[in-house]
Order: sequence, then C-alpha cells, then structure tokens
Amino acid sequence: MEATSGTDEPVSGEVVSVAHALSLPAESYGNDPDIEMAWAMRAMQHAEVYYKLISSVDPQFLKLTKVDDQIYSEFRKTFEKLRIDVLDPDELKSVSAKEKWRPFCLKFDGVVEDFNYGTLLRLDCSQGYTEENTIFGEFLAYGIVSV
Repeated sequence: MEATSGTDEPVSGEVVSVAHALSLPAESYGNDPDIEMAWAMRAMQHAEVYYKLISSVDPQFLKLTKVDDQIYSEFRKTFEKLRIDVLDPDELKSVSAKEKWRPFCLKFDGVVEDFNYGTLLRLDCSQGYTEENTIFGEFLAYGIVSV
C-alpha cells in the first residue's frame, strides 16, 4: 500500500522530504519500511540528545516540559504501582496497558508539544541504550521514567 499526501498522489521517500513524510497522518501509510526506518532514525537521534542531557544535569533540576510536576502527579494517580526504575514491557505494551496509557497521554494534547511523539525508552534506567534495554514508547512516558 502506498502512502498518499491527502491529494491522492503517491508519497515516496524520494519525492517527499523525511520531515514532510513524518508529518502526515499515520492512516496515510501501510507498513512502509522507509517510513519506519525514518521514525527509527529520528527516535535514535532523540534518544542520544536526551541521554546526554539527563546524564549531564542533576535530574532534580531538569525540566523537560513546563508541566513536569503535573504530568508526574497525573501519572501516579493513573499508574499507582508502576515501577519506573525498571520497566516491564508488558506494563507498557499490553492491551490493558494501552487502554490506560492512551487516555493518560491525551490529557496533555495541546499542553505538551509532541506529547505522543515516539521515542526510545530504557527499560532499566541505570543502564544505557542497548538493544536489550530499549523499547519504543511515547515522549510523556520518556519524561516520567527518565527524569
């Protein structure tokens, strides 16, 4: 299935810039490997930048958004028992977890820029980014578990 630009014209990696392609609604794409690779590369770049940031600043002084305290407070109301030092992928990716995460993230639509931006999360916050220690998640989850 080819992606469309909203004008019924095909979208290909060669014709459209990556930034434009990534800005189109998800419904425009099937399982386009070029788009998946572009998202993976963007998520890795994001992870590298933020890892340097959280590694160089004391987390108690680090603010990723203007509403970090509100996000964390809402997070703890919704996910009272979820451990954030060592994440269980099932608590992030299972059907029941997604039913809780989606409404939680939507609370911050219009409040936090890129609230649902895909990013890489470290499963164990004391470890670096490795294939075994990484899962794909949303930016809000990143802010909660990384800082």
